[in-house]
Amino acid sequence: MAAALERSFIEICGFEREAAPRSQHRDVTLNLGLSALTGGLKFPDNAGAFHYKESTKPTSVTSNRFIHWSTSGDTLQLVEKSLDVNLLNNSVKLHFTHCLLLPGGVTIHETPNNIIVLVATSQSVHRFLLPHPSRMYRSELVTEMHMQSIFTDVGKISLHDPSNSIAIPNLISHTGVPSTAAAWLGDVGEAHFALALATGGITVVTLPTAHTQGGVSVVELKRSSMMQRISGWMPSAIRGEQNPADVAVSIAVRAVEDDSFIFALCQDHKLRMWSLSAQVCLLESDMLEHMPACKGVKRHRLRLFYSPSIGLLVAVYVAVPQRGQFIVLQLSVTDNNRYFLDPISSQFSIEETLVDFTLTATDIWALWLDDFNTTIVKYINFDHNTTGHWTQVFVQPPPEEEVPIRVDQDPRETYLDVLFSPLSFTTDAIVKALQIFRRGSDVTDCSWENLKKEVTIAVEDELQSSLTEFEFSQEEYRQLQVEFWSKFYACCLQYQEALATPLALSVNSRNGMACLLKKGFVSFLLPCFAVDHLYFSCAEYLTSEEELMLTDDLDLNRDILQLVQCMRLVNSAVSGEMAYEMKKCLEQVEPPERTADLILENIISNDSENVIEEIQSKLQVVRNPGAAVMVLLRELDLETETELGGDTSVVPGRMVPHLYSSSTAASIISQTVGHISMTRELLCRDLLILLKLSLHLGDNVVLGGGVQLLQLQQDLVPRCSQLLSSYHLLEHVSQSMTSAVAVDAIDANLQHLSVLQLSDSPSINSSPTALTTQTLVEHFYLNVARKIIVLSLQESPPAGGELLQWTNTISNTVNLLSQLLWPSNAGFQFPECLMANCQFTQLQEYVRLTSSWCQVNTGSCRFMLGQCYLANGEGHKAVQCFQEASSKVEKEEFLLRLTGGEEDEAPSTPRLQYFNKTLRLLEDVGLPEQVIQLAFLVLTEATDTASQAALWTRIFKHHLDLGHNSQAYEALIQNPDSSMQLDCLRQLVVVLCERSQLQDLVQFSYVNLHDEVVSIIESRARCLDLLSHNYYELLYAFHINRHNYRKAGTVMFELGMRLGREVPTLLGLQKQVNCYLAALNCLRLIRPEYAWIVQPASGAVYKRPGMSPKRDADGELTCEPVRRQVDILEIKDLEKEYMLARSRLTLARHHPPSAAVAGGASAEELVAQLTQTGLLDSALSLCHTFKLPLEPVFEGLAFKCIKLQFGGEKCQNEAWSWLAANQLSSVVNTKESSATDEAWRLLSSYLDKYPSHNGSHHRCVVRKLLSHGTPLPDWLIQSYKAVDAAALLRLYLNYDLLEAAADLVMEYVDALLGKGHQYFGIESPLTATSAVATVWLPYTSIDQLLQALHETDTSADIYHKVQEKLSNYHRVLDQTTRRRLAIR
Repeated sequence: MAAALERSFIEICGFEREAAPRSQHRDVTLNLGLSALTGGLKFPDNAGAFHYKESTKPTSVTSNRFIHWSTSGDTLQLVEKSLDVNLLNNSVKLHFTHCLLLPGGVTIHETPNNIIVLVATSQSVHRFLLPHPSRMYRSELVTEMHMQSIFTDVGKISLHDPSNSIAIPNLISHTGVPSTAAAWLGDVGEAHFALALATGGITVVTLPTAHTQGGVSVVELKRSSMMQRISGWMPSAIRGEQNPADVAVSIAVRAVEDDSFIFALCQDHKLRMWSLSAQVCLLESDMLEHMPACKGVKRHRLRLFYSPSIGLLVAVYVAVPQRGQFIVLQLSVTDNNRYFLDPISSQFSIEETLVDFTLTATDIWALWLDDFNTTIVKYINFDHNTTGHWTQVFVQPPPEEEVPIRVDQDPRETYLDVLFSPLSFTTDAIVKALQIFRRGSDVTDCSWENLKKEVTIAVEDELQSSLTEFEFSQEEYRQLQVEFWSKFYACCLQYQEALATPLALSVNSRNGMACLLKKGFVSFLLPCFAVDHLYFSCAEYLTSEEELMLTDDLDLNRDILQLVQCMRLVNSAVSGEMAYEMKKCLEQVEPPERTADLILENIISNDSENVIEEIQSKLQVVRNPGAAVMVLLRELDLETETELGGDTSVVPGRMVPHLYSSSTAASIISQTVGHISMTRELLCRDLLILLKLSLHLGDNVVLGGGVQLLQLQQDLVPRCSQLLSSYHLLEHVSQSMTSAVAVDAIDANLQHLSVLQLSDSPSINSSPTALTTQTLVEHFYLNVARKIIVLSLQESPPAGGELLQWTNTISNTVNLLSQLLWPSNAGFQFPECLMANCQFTQLQEYVRLTSSWCQVNTGSCRFMLGQCYLANGEGHKAVQCFQEASSKVEKEEFLLRLTGGEEDEAPSTPRLQYFNKTLRLLEDVGLPEQVIQLAFLVLTEATDTASQAALWTRIFKHHLDLGHNSQAYEALIQNPDSSMQLDCLRQLVVVLCERSQLQDLVQFSYVNLHDEVVSIIESRARCLDLLSHNYYELLYAFHINRHNYRKAGTVMFELGMRLGREVPTLLGLQKQVNCYLAALNCLRLIRPEYAWIVQPASGAVYKRPGMSPKRDADGELTCEPVRRQVDILEIKDLEKEYMLARSRLTLARHHPPSAAVAGGASAEELVAQLTQTGLLDSALSLCHTFKLPLEPVFEGLAFKCIKLQFGGEKCQNEAWSWLAANQLSSVVNTKESSATDEAWRLLSSYLDKYPSHNGSHHRCVVRKLLSHGTPLPDWLIQSYKAVDAAALLRLYLNYDLLEAAADLVMEYVDALLGKGHQYFGIESPLTATSAVATVWLPYTSIDQLLQALHETDTSADIYHKVQEKLSNYHRVLDQTTRRRLAIR
């Protein structure tokens, strides 16, 4: 882009689209108790601006800061603006009750400590002291993006202080209301107010210096007499000295040392200069002397300008019919202190209504309104008394009066787009129109989005309320929509036109900033670039080739001028419909060349004004059309050789931290980019049509024939077409608004960017600003581009050394921002910024608009499109975009950044690094299916083992997460890295176990990984809690599925052992029993010779494959392992363990407190516990299994019988629980039996069921009973007699039961003799008829009995009976013996 020409400017509106709370004005009313003036006097609205002295100092707090004001009736509005920071509470409205603001009556002055506002009204004068910005902050260096305005505490200031607010009703009553005024500060700080009296002359009211004692001074300046009175003055009108010709129509003041020069341009066309200190008129000059002879002078204006280098300049504007003249004079003084005005320049203008003008050291800036109320701004250089040309300022045209609604457009959407486009309407205009439409209801929320809703609702409600019919055709309803929306649009148009009324022109002489002050906002005048100037200018401004400055070749400049004139002719011939077709073509990303051909055909077919002929005649004089077009395209092309913003980390010491960082500056710069883009889009369109016309006309217009035409067709037309698309893109992004984003969405996006390791990028690492009222360009500028631009400006400061010269700095800023946005440049910051701030819809549209013609950063754009698809939940499309972007990884800087910064070992190629980041992004977003899809694609490019292993691991992981167990297993098998394969295998086992998908886990074949699977499951089984995990069951199923029954039995037996040791609960015992049963079943399925297992070691631990045999997991040397003897367990051994476990379970079920100790009890201990608990069946079974004696069981049962025998009812009730746990023989009882009876019966059944070869069971029972003194039950005696009567006799003798022993001996002898022998188990008694009889008597015990009876005095009878019974026995025995001997 060429350097900006200082010969033309463009107007950029500085209004804010949204009335944020910080910029809402505050109302303050000043009431001095004055009465309202009669006569309905009104003054025109006025405006002005004040620029701080240090507004050009980069590090000053007042850098690029100014105050502007506007007056309307009795209201003064003051607004402070800054282009570098956002000012809070920066607007205030002052209402002066019954006092009208005088023209020229508001001035602002700066002192080291204060900003002083002087106000002159129709009945009062005021002075307001505000703090200076440098006194409001600790440092001159601006360090915050927001600052308080000097109006922040205006409500705390005593505005009614008598020393600062003075009423002048007496003066008004005698001289009438002043017509104009001027105010200034004296050399010691006193405030002067010069009031132009309606009766002629000037009255100066002076307020003493603030915070000092003193009265108000009033001085009247007249030619006929001078007088000064402190109070109670007598106006000259009373003395009859009136002279209407003396009435001043414009006043200006210049303070010099201890005096003030008051310049007054009077109705008699004379300029008079008064000395305030001397109160005399020092100079009088007739302005008509500097003008040609004329009549009917209509109005006058006066302006001053002073600089130490040139002195004081006086500019006077005198208007006559059909013409106006600016006269520039210089104040000079002779040696004898006589003043005179030296003419410098005289410039003419034809415009009639001058609104305002201002004077600088070299220029006159003027503002007019023509007969159509159109704003005209021009400036002219008056230096060296040359007759120059007025330079045009291209003002913003008002919005179109009508909005064309085409068939394919929705009326509501179209009107909303126009109303809320960044360059059309202010918020105030829309709000006022909305209030009218809603009949006065206030709008509380003026945010941009809320206004859209309110406007839509208001128009739709108005439409609905007007309906009188219930049914409409679609076309009729559409017409109604157009009608009501156009009605609202017209209302907005009226208010916008009123707010855009120009009031004044302000030019900062220090930095050249020019502003157009309007009723509702401020516009800024920015330098116009050369190519834009050419296209904007009318024919009268396109006559000088020397001033073109595009090339040094005058002939080439002349050709360029001819081309520009031809393009303007093309522009005038393009109809609105054809312009819309080109717009639609660009929006739909179609080749513009085709649409240009259609437009050309339309122009040729509808050429009623012979435009083609005129263009042809102009083209025929172009000597070198190719070169001229090349120059224009070069000026239009923003492509740069070097990338901007390469390194923003190093900031030079003179860096301006907040240059143009306010929202106002961002809006101005963004609007400028949009304005330039729209202009150049039209220029490129017209140039493209012109080139097509040249090709159509051929040799008739192109000198050189075929070569030139070939260049036009093959080179220039495609370049022009691409520039047209590029500027359309810039226009689109400058008008597109950002979308509001939720905080959680921003956080999630930052997380995704951190995965890509882009979160620290300069285009991303920014403090997000409010998105709801910004265009995309504004947001990009504030967050990313501004820092890059300021750094670039610092690297190449202007030759003058003044960094903040408005014309240079703002032009370079706009130029650099446009280059950063230019799609053909290598920089990719703008799409990065959109991605970082979640503007995915806008980013997707950006990529769409560049997809067909931009060949730069194509891969990066595809990647960005993939990001948009991810945000929209279209992962499959995102993968396709990421894959397409991979072809440009090594060619584009943005994609190349995605290949670095890997913490892990980097893949071998940049493409693999890129894919690795992309896969991580998909993982972070949560799209496992897309990760798998992309990973399979990347596998075709991965050649090294490490990359393949990483990819297969990813595939495995996400298949597993998705529940694709078979696919996960296949990925595991394909993994070439054994370590990763083992990790995946371990994860597969764990995850499938947690999901209880054991069927899949068991059925996989595990080629070459069988032992690893077993080791993993074993390690997990031995390391984790037994009750919360089922790894042993899994391992059991694993072995069963492979028919490895011995290992399956081993697993179950190990689990049973651990349960016994680690889970001493009822549940643990139950599981242990089941485990031993399963182990038994496994061994019974094996051939007997192989039905054995190795007993697992009690401290078995898992050792990872490859683990050092000498060191442990901590690297410490391990002790020499102790060799242990291996125990082989067969089925019988497992049966014993099973019986033991089952007995423990039985005990725990019937006596829960025993569960904690039963797990570690031996068989003998367990028999005792079972017997004690009453589980006699289990105890007896356990004794048989382990071949233990049954006597402890019988003794225990006997003891229980004894307790029941002598116990109470409680014992009886408790006994039923353990009696029920044993299997009693079914005996039919005719009467109800007690627990004691059942216990005895159980004992009897056990004695019958478990006989002993020597009656040991009976003996231990009898001994237990006798030891506790319990009588022996008859059934027990009878039973024991049949088993071992001799043993019973010995027990009787042991416990001194002599009588029972004697009875037993006598019964036993009778049984031997055949009487009741069956009760003693004697099969062949000693009888006379017995053939074989084998009988015997326990003579030792009998002898002991006889001895005891003999020694006992009371047992003599028993003793004789026993002796007699024995004698009888011996006799029979002798007979029998003799008989048998005889027979033998």
